Amino acid sequence: MKITVTENKTYAEIMAMPKPKHEKPKKPNIFWRTLLKLVSLPSMIKTGFKCKKVGMEKLGKKEPALILMNHSGFIDMEIVVSILYPRPFNIVTTSDAFIGMDWLLRQIGCIPTNKYTPDPTLVRSMMHAVKKHKSSVVLYPEASYSFDGTATEIGDCTGGLIKLLKVPVVMVKTEGAFHHTPLYNNLHVRHNKVSATMTYLLSPEDIERMSVDEINAVVNEQFSFDHFKWQKENKLVYDQPDRAEGLNRVLYKCPHCMAEGKMVGEGTTLTCNACGKVWEMDVYGQMVARDGNTEIAHIPDWYKWERQCVREEILRGEYSLDCDVDILMTRDTKKLYRIGSGHLTHDVDRGFILDGCDGQLHFERKPLVSHTLYADYFWYELGDIINIGNADYMYYCFPKGVGDVVAKTRLAAEEIYKIKKAEKAAAK
Repeated sequence: MKITVTENKTYAEIMAMPKPKHEKPKKPNIFWRTLLKLVSLPSMIKTGFKCKKVGMEKLGKKEPALILMNHSGFIDMEIVVSILYPRPFNIVTTSDAFIGMDWLLRQIGCIPTNKYTPDPTLVRSMMHAVKKHKSSVVLYPEASYSFDGTATEIGDCTGGLIKLLKVPVVMVKTEGAFHHTPLYNNLHVRHNKVSATMTYLLSPEDIERMSVDEINAVVNEQFSFDHFKWQKENKLVYDQPDRAEGLNRVLYKCPHCMAEGKMVGEGTTLTCNACGKVWEMDVYGQMVARDGNTEIAHIPDWYKWERQCVREEILRGEYSLDCDVDILMTRDTKKLYRIGSGHLTHDVDRGFILDGCDGQLHFERKPLVSHTLYADYFWYELGDIINIGNADYMYYCFPKGVGDVVAKTRLAAEEIYKIKKAEKAAAK
């Protein structure tokens, strides 16, 4: 999806803008629910969509629930609209999606939030939806599309939220949605089959007797999947001629020569421009080296190896991000504001530090603020981003001249969080 409502503004002008007023979520009426169903119908027909329901007879027809769903692409919205109809629901949505579309998104029940930032108003909005409107709430706990076809890190706060809401929990898990529009591939649409399983996961009685840790364990188990493994096991052929385009965003490190940021994904191949080694992405989503020596064939295993490399780099005290960036910023839902250039750093002790706009901007995000990082590829067709901010302001940073650093930075943020959290627990 492309964003067109952008405007150049100075940092000072944005800081002088009034803070937007919080709006309680609306309960979408049957007109909007039906319209969304009809708009989603063509995608459901094209993908031959089918949904298997497990234990859903336990959920009352007018009983609100918390709907948890894995996040693979834009089709996720069309899926959830189709399988929940005519049940009313509100859906937690990234605040930047509201830019230029605020009225419409609120009418269909969207609840805005800034990703991976503490947001008490979000919890209040969700409580309002289930208690006042008797509306279900759809939440993507990953809060970001999958990079490698496996689950994105989920925060421990999910269990506490479930305890607060005290409504049944339903899990929607998709198959084929990741391959339909892979994020690394600039969300190019593929015409493959898509399906989902909708499972009644936890009753209010289950939630009452379980601890937060036990609930988190159940949720994390549900968010254990591997879409590339699923493709291989089911012998699903995806033979698009551009299937490896952009794969360097995920597989940014060469396992042959260890160079980073030198990988290039074009057509069906991934090439390291440092050592010249070439891998072919076969029709089953596996990597095959042309020289016959395939170090890592499975893409999630390659990504897991990169994670381990980042962690070892952190533990040796060698990790850091230090790059120039172009900066876009949000303050309201009217426009996305271009505020100029700056410099972004990231390390173990200080976390993220963003300076820019001729010395006017200085923002810090400590390592323990969030369990992960909102990073994205081809964000609104503008470029690859690293996003930091708080409940009031979000900064969208576009790295310049450093190659593919987005995936590594997210991995580093997650591993630093784990290390710092363990250190904090040990110090108690």
